[in-house]
Amino acid sequence: MLLVEDIVDSGFTLRILLEDLQLAKPKSVAVVALLNKRASHHVEVPLKYVGFDIEDDFVVGFGLDFSEKYRNLPYIAVLKRMNMSKNQ
Repeated sequence: MLLVEDIVDSGFTLRILLEDLQLAKPKSVAVVALLNKRASHHVEVPLKYVGFDIEDDFVVGFGLDFSEKYRNLPYIAVLKRMNMSKNQ
């Protein structure tokens, strides 16, 4: 079985999913991730293939969204936090 992930952040969700999949006793399970935030991992997860290791930034585009926005961008970009509290 090949599990395809868009992004691996903390690793918690992926670890739970892998544990659940093991209950079905597959012959093998491998994980491929487009994006891997290695610095954000809180648990060890076995990634067989990684497209890109990225920094601990919030990324959008190419299917990744923020509040239902930016999902349709044809590229992946870092979403910068803006300080909206100044004189508005």
